[in-house]
Amino acid sequence: MILSKQLHYEGSRGTGELETLFDSGATYSLVRADKVAALGLPERLPRPLSAETASAGQFLVIESVIRLEFYLNDLRLTDEFLVVPSLSEEAIIGAVTMQKWKIKLDFEHDAIVTDPRVAKVILKNLLTAPNSKPIC
Repeated sequence: MILSKQLHYEGSRGTGELETLFDSGATYSLVRADKVAALGLPERLPRPLSAETASAGQFLVIESVIRLEFYLNDLRLTDEFLVVPSLSEEAIIGAVTMQKWKIKLDFEHDAIVTDPRVAKVILKNLLTAPNSKPIC
């Protein structure tokens, strides 16, 4: 099931508005290669990834990823996006990102639902070893 929405993205180089498809059938989040240059620098994967498309038996070769922040319902969220050369959409938010940020698709009301509590940054004191001092 899918819904679409214009989202604001931020990367290491700049910002942009991308028409974004929320697709629970896509495993990972994706961004079209021609949109990446304005946002940031993609990072090459150690080995190319071969991914099957929705068309049975057709595969894409993905060679890079980019880390992007995006804003959904006034929440600042972030994830890694696979850079896809000939993606039909400008960006796709996949199931892994939706699970990570507890994004729910409400098809009855054509809404994308978020919980503001998941975007709250919480740092706890981390100990490196028993009887040591916290590192943060």
